[in-house]
Amino acid sequence: MTLLVFGTTGQVATELRARAPVTALGRDRADLTDPAACAAAIRAHRPRAVINAAAYTAVDRAEGEEDLATAVNGDAPGAMAVACADLGIPLVHISTDYVFAGGGDRPWRPEDATAPLGAYGRSKLAGEAAVRAAGGAHAILRTSWVFSAHGTNFLRTMLRLGAEREALSVVADQVGGPTPARAIAAACLTIADQLAADPGKTGTYHFAGAPDTSWAEFARAIMAEAGLACTVEDIPTTAYPTPARRPLNSRLDCRMTQEVFGLDRPDWRAAVQDIIPDLARERATS
Repeated sequence: MTLLVFGTTGQVATELRARAPVTALGRDRADLTDPAACAAAIRAHRPRAVINAAAYTAVDRAEGEEDLATAVNGDAPGAMAVACADLGIPLVHISTDYVFAGGGDRPWRPEDATAPLGAYGRSKLAGEAAVRAAGGAHAILRTSWVFSAHGTNFLRTMLRLGAEREALSVVADQVGGPTPARAIAAACLTIADQLAADPGKTGTYHFAGAPDTSWAEFARAIMAEAGLACTVEDIPTTAYPTPARRPLNSRLDCRMTQEVFGLDRPDWRAAVQDIIPDLARERATS
């Protein structure tokens, strides 16, 4: 039996395809705006487990497209979860720190009250609720600040801008754990296997990179590792207004994930050290 992955080109889906023999479904085979099609795909493949690595992730655009974001992030995962529950197979569903309001400075625990600040967070919270309501074996894996060598993400943006400019202003009062997509993919595979063996591990978990840092400090680490002379100037969130509000505190308490699945927080600094040379080699051969 195969492992079924929703998503093909996203950061985590790309890493999953590189790490394991999976059947990955893109929009052409399972459009997340059509929840029934997602459920039908699961029933047709009858996999040993499902990982939902697809999502609507345009945080700012979601403020004007909340219905679409909710269909993709809320309704589709719910339909997946019902199909998985009917077939008795586990579902690993990736969620986000955006389900929290982001106040204080204590890392958010899985059981803490949620209070999303915007449409994207509300859509992801709807997906969590729908997955739980289906009643099957599942793991909701909240993560934060995903980066990789693929797609659009903060690391790639900083490398591009750092090569073009002498200085950048980056928000310094938002704090969280940058998380390598490759580590999320590996975690999802481990969790899927353990859930299949022990459905009692069903629940909501956190998985984020360590140590916690600010966007500005993350940017400085990227510049230093890439050997870029671009300086990073700290600014507050209020100096960089966006359509969607961002949580100031995105710290996630990941202790339960370590205790239940044996998964430690990945060191984002080590991932940056690995990814930047990989990107340099790609540019040299392209």
